[in-house]
Amino acid sequence: MANVETAHTADLGVAARKAIRALLAEVFEEEVTEDDWEHCLGGVHALVWEGTEPGAELVGHASVVQRRLLYDGRALRAGYVEGVAVRADRRRRGYAAAMMEELERVVRHAYDLGALGASDDGARLYTARGWQRWRGPTSALTPTGVVRTPEDDDCVFVLPVATRLDLTRELTCDWRDGEVW
Repeated sequence: MANVETAHTADLGVAARKAIRALLAEVFEEEVTEDDWEHCLGGVHALVWEGTEPGAELVGHASVVQRRLLYDGRALRAGYVEGVAVRADRRRRGYAAAMMEELERVVRHAYDLGALGASDDGARLYTARGWQRWRGPTSALTPTGVVRTPEDDDCVFVLPVATRLDLTRELTCDWRDGEVW
């Protein structure tokens, strides 16, 4: 039996934060840097737990954090999805979709749009849920100015909410350490 819960980073206990970090390291095969971990914090987490307390086991995680995206001369408040992970032996059970449903609710009620960077495998999940691939150029607002991020073209997806978007225009993300998208 699985249970999906949502909680703000501030409401996660030490044990939950350790479980999330361990799950991300397992799913992404130790590729989770300090910057990657930091990108997951400060927003709302969707967590999939199997079993009952005190032996419940974390098998899925995703979070949505606030970022600013520059589009058409405006700074939009974006709900940016991070750290979507389901343990390998628990995939194809609808856990990622259940977590995304919770986070999309947050995005639709609190942000101008949703955004995320997706792998090829993840792209199928997001497009099936109505997320749209950004087809225009991507950039980052760095300490030295706007810098193109062509390596991220075709990896960014958006969920339009309150703003009409032309997916072929330039989209610029705010600066952060590590992977900017």
